[in-house]
Amino acid sequence: MLKILTTLLLVLSLHAEDVYTVDDLILEALKNSPDLKISASEYKASQSRYDEAFSGYLPKVDLSVAAGQLGMSDIPTNPDDMVSDSLLLGQLSLKQIIYDFGKTGGSVDKFKYDSNSYLNSNEQKISNKKRDVKQAYYEVLQSIALINVNRENVKLNEIQLYRSQKYFEAGIRTKIDVSDAKVELIKSRLDLKKSLYNLKLSYASLDQVIGFMQTNKEYKVYVQELVLENIYSSLSDYDLNLNQSIDFAYENRYEIKQFISYIKSAESSSESALADYYPQLYFAANYTKQKADKFKSTTPKDQWKAAVNLDWNIYQGGATSASTQEKKIQIEISQTQLQNSKLSIKKETTQAFINVYKIKDSVELSQSLLEVSKEKFDQAQKRYEHGLSDYIELQQARQGYIDAKSALVIDYYNYYNAIAVLDNAIGK
Repeated sequence: MLKILTTLLLVLSLHAEDVYTVDDLILEALKNSPDLKISASEYKASQSRYDEAFSGYLPKVDLSVAAGQLGMSDIPTNPDDMVSDSLLLGQLSLKQIIYDFGKTGGSVDKFKYDSNSYLNSNEQKISNKKRDVKQAYYEVLQSIALINVNRENVKLNEIQLYRSQKYFEAGIRTKIDVSDAKVELIKSRLDLKKSLYNLKLSYASLDQVIGFMQTNKEYKVYVQELVLENIYSSLSDYDLNLNQSIDFAYENRYEIKQFISYIKSAESSSESALADYYPQLYFAANYTKQKADKFKSTTPKDQWKAAVNLDWNIYQGGATSASTQEKKIQIEISQTQLQNSKLSIKKETTQAFINVYKIKDSVELSQSLLEVSKEKFDQAQKRYEHGLSDYIELQQARQGYIDAKSALVIDYYNYYNAIAVLDNAIGK
């Protein structure tokens, strides 16, 4: 008995499937998505560029060592001949910027704000990924709900075929009713097959969004029972009104924060370019050690130098002026891009907000349509049973009921899709 139970548990564990909620799927996407990994790597690379620019504040130390041959003439020991000798040379130098009128500081700030823009770009992609996961998740739920609707349709057609056959055998109905019932049953089974394949396609889309690479990945999404009666009452209004949503987007959308970083980066580049008009003040020191056998009297063994230096480029063909002007134009471009981004976000938020309530109203009307269609279908069945109507009227009423139920399912999940889009539009 114990062996049987152990075997049974093993079989069940082998066939067990992971069940994911939408939050679980989002976490998996953040962990697995290649596009997010690329974005995160781009941000890390930008941090390295900032570290490289920051090194301009620190001293630069160089060491060089050389060994070779040296030739000299006119030396006191042998003034008439070229004398060669072996030479060992070592040199240590140091350079430290003291003041450069903001050139180094502007460069450091530029790369800092560039890094911030990559960070905000990465955060925006994460926000987009959350939206995409939710949409793919709701698509799976919608496919599952439509499968249930189509199964109900098959069951109704099976019942109708059974009734039509009994009515025909009793001589109440003609053979054509049986044939029509068979046709409708086949059509409903075909719709069910299509919906089963659509579910597989929905899971394939979800795999792509999440980044599941395994070909044998077996999992299911968490599904709550969908009760369509009074489903509209379960939908609540959005937390913010339209104006509040737009203001929230202006404050929280990472895209806007990214363009603000672009502006600051352009301003820092302009500051660095302006510094080219001014000198560079720095401290430099070096120490040199040499060893030569034959040239001891002419080649110093040790020497050092330390000095405060000032380098000033007086003129370079107007390059500084052109560079400065180009950086000013880039600031204007970045500021205009920010304004354009705000206009786009305002439009995007407005459309998403309106779409939420448009679909919410559709859910209400679809629910009313389902209720009326169900009532009409019930009446059509009674009329058909009492010989007051033909099969065509019954079939139309049944199909109207199924279509209304499918429409309500689609509108219901479209509402949550619209919420996901609006959340993403305002940076929530």
